[in-house]
Amino acid sequence: MKKKMLLLNTTVLLGLGGVLSTPAYASTIQDMESQKSQIQNQRQDVQSNIKAASDELTRLQAEQDQMKAQLERLTLAEEENNQKAQKTEADIKETSKQVDQLEKEIKLLQEKLKKRNDILKDRARSMQESGGNVEYLQVLLGSSSFGDFVDRALAVSTIVDADRGILKETKNMQDELKTKQADVKSKLASLEDMKAELDEMTVQLAAQKKQKDALAKELKDKEAKNEELKASLQSKDSSLANEQSTLEQNIKDQKAAEEAARKAAEQAAKEAAKKAAEQAQKAAAEAAEKADSPSPKAAPKASSNDVAPTSAPAPKASNVVTVGNRWIGNSAYVFGGGRSQSDINHGLFDCSSFVHWAYSQVGVNLGPLGSVSTETLKHAGTQVSSSQIQPGDLVFFDTYKKDGHVGIYVGGGKFIGAQSSTGVAIANMSSGYWKQKFNGRVVRI
Repeated sequence: MKKKMLLLNTTVLLGLGGVLSTPAYASTIQDMESQKSQIQNQRQDVQSNIKAASDELTRLQAEQDQMKAQLERLTLAEEENNQKAQKTEADIKETSKQVDQLEKEIKLLQEKLKKRNDILKDRARSMQESGGNVEYLQVLLGSSSFGDFVDRALAVSTIVDADRGILKETKNMQDELKTKQADVKSKLASLEDMKAELDEMTVQLAAQKKQKDALAKELKDKEAKNEELKASLQSKDSSLANEQSTLEQNIKDQKAAEEAARKAAEQAAKEAAKKAAEQAQKAAAEAAEKADSPSPKAAPKASSNDVAPTSAPAPKASNVVTVGNRWIGNSAYVFGGGRSQSDINHGLFDCSSFVHWAYSQVGVNLGPLGSVSTETLKHAGTQVSSSQIQPGDLVFFDTYKKDGHVGIYVGGGKFIGAQSSTGVAIANMSSGYWKQKFNGRVVRI
């Protein structure tokens, strides 16, 4: 009868074990978490590209702004140059008119001078015939031109006052005319040079403006392409965000379903256990009646003890070597991290906080979380020889300082810990870097 009861209890427990274990849920959640991590990585890449595109757009915009400012300056210069060229053209026309007028005045003056020349010649001949000053006649006849004659005549003291007045007036008219003519011609030459320079400047400005317009168009095209790229990346990021949101909701729903299934399994286990106990009592009573046992209640008591352990067994300290596997590939090393629930939820640990967390999962308290360190963990248990090392022992390494790193020995010359380069991971301490850093300190909790 006891064998039957043991068989029944074993069947019940095996059934409960099958109900309580949910590998399908775990696999599904793990897959979704992996997909979520991949999407997050993709989003990081996309967002990095979006930032790069934004930076390039900012640079292009700044360059385009500079180009626009330069184009505005060139346009203004071109407008002012054109205005100046137009004014110079007008000045040239006006000066040309002045030259024409002066040429007319010169012609009239030359006619007047010719008449005066005739008068002076007549007066000189008359003076000679009347016995006048021979020197006057010599001045007239020895001059190479009328102008030369006037200059010579003014130097002769014997000329009568009337002649002297005519000669002086004529001389003044000649000098004024020459001065005006020289000034106007000089001004006209200057204006002609200025016009040529302005024309050349206008051509150069037009060429620069054309070049800047082409460059501005090129920049605008680049800006448009970057805008298009940025919009495409933002669209992709939005799509990934939607996928991430959907996965997060699915994970939440899956966990809720898992929790509901767990509670249902617990309830089913309780009912199964109750039913098994009732059946065991009934079977014991029947057996007692058949055997004419004087104490029929003894068997149910024994059966009750056999069926009692229906809940999951309490975690063992040896499980500490595997409890942290959930963070492998799903965590990051943060110096001083892992000392808040938020850090733990996001898998942000340093070496000592990870060890503290792992042991807390199997019911072992290694002191206040806020002050845990490799130094406190050194004194948390018993020092043992490295030759006696076994899974679950703490192992220490000399990294940036003595006992600067700590992990949990998992066996086979390997340990699990939060490594700065990988986050939570299993590392080999039998060779390479960690073998060199292992200082032989082993602490058994």
